[in-house]
Amino acid sequence: MSVSALPRLALVGDHGNHNEPSHPKIDAMMPHWGLDAAWIPTVDIHDTGLLEGYDGIWVVPGAPYINQKGVQESVRYARENKLPFLGTCGGFFSALIEHAQNVLELPEAEGVDEDPEKLMPLVTPLQCSFRGEKAPLVIRPESRISSIYGGATQAEEVFHCDYGLTTEFMGSASQGDLSICAWDVDGAPRALEMANHPFFLGSLFQPELASTPETMHPIIVSFLDAVRLRAASAATAA
Repeated sequence: MSVSALPRLALVGDHGNHNEPSHPKIDAMMPHWGLDAAWIPTVDIHDTGLLEGYDGIWVVPGAPYINQKGVQESVRYARENKLPFLGTCGGFFSALIEHAQNVLELPEAEGVDEDPEKLMPLVTPLQCSFRGEKAPLVIRPESRISSIYGGATQAEEVFHCDYGLTTEFMGSASQGDLSICAWDVDGAPRALEMANHPFFLGSLFQPELASTPETMHPIIVSFLDAVRLRAASAATAA
């Protein structure tokens, strides 16, 4: 592991897989963050050792991932160690699954990180499929995401997805500290956050697709601020 004076951010995902349109957008923004940001392929994550020393974790779009178990390890590491976490598109689903599996211990989530076939009963085509279009959101008042939007309870965001998890599973998985904080106009969950955590946010929409290096989405700005704060706190403690 190289030593860096800059805050360190892990981008967990399989770079370029599925021709993900978000990956080039992230690549273009990275030089403007003032961070030591690195892509970590999911296939390289076998335990949490590779994640040690990072100040934040972003599980980027790209599901199905090559190694879902590595993704789940990353989410769990961020959750348990209070590292700033952002999960977009597939990262949103991964955060739900990790919580259902390791915190709530839901039977339907058992083993889905190791056997993709066990995940299939939880997957459903989205009622409204979006391929880069904007769609409206309803945001829970006084939530973290509402504060990021300046107190707004409505927004429009860019989606690029065809599939989701069943409403029943998402309802069962969003208990305790993890809760749904934004929905589409039909009431389907589209964002989650975690209480008692410095920054833990997942969104089915992709704020990176609405960003440029010069004008980044407020969710990304807030996440990067949390990463910098974590790094500063760790440096002070050391």
